[in-house]
Amino acid sequence: MRVVLAEDLALLRDGLTRLLEAFDFEVVEAVDNGPALLPALIKHRPDVAVVDVRLPPTFTDEGLQAAIAARAEIPGLPVLVLSQHVEPLYARELLSDRKGGVGYLLKDRISNVAQFVDAVRRVADGGTAMDPEVVSQLLARREPLAVLTAREREVLGEMAEGRSNAAIAAKLFVTEKAVSKHINNIFTKLGMPPSDDDNRRVLAVLTYLNG
Repeated sequence: MRVVLAEDLALLRDGLTRLLEAFDFEVVEAVDNGPALLPALIKHRPDVAVVDVRLPPTFTDEGLQAAIAARAEIPGLPVLVLSQHVEPLYARELLSDRKGGVGYLLKDRISNVAQFVDAVRRVADGGTAMDPEVVSQLLARREPLAVLTAREREVLGEMAEGRSNAAIAAKLFVTEKAVSKHINNIFTKLGMPPSDDDNRRVLAVLTYLNG
């Protein structure tokens, strides 16, 4: 599985490269700045891009902007954002185009290597990998979600992390039937048709957040 990596810190970039290669990923290019990222993505058309948000020269949102531009050139390019910051505007634009795998993880909240590797694979396979804190910050910006119950918000957060109904049921110690009921209620209250496809239903929620 081919990866393009964008990270400005040399030690972290080298560490991520070694980690990915230890799990049978091929890092075809690792860049340390925003201007180099877009050409690398277009040249290699990787199976997944792992991208920091804030890259040189301005350390603002170069990584996300390059990822969005690359997805315009390569529809469906899987992108996993790995950052210390949540950039709501560009995050919603990236997450709501409904094409290809997407993810957004916060560096200081990744608890183990297996979690990160699983997220990279899930995004490369067209799925989603969302940090709960990112979801929380995006959801907090929309008042209509006040119509959801506490349990429905909890289920929505698990959905946005890319979990299946069975996984949600196991984590929340409820039945799959109960989870299905909560999901149907969520989509009804938000004016969205329910879907059994994990990726589409998460992207539908994130599209709503961008509306």
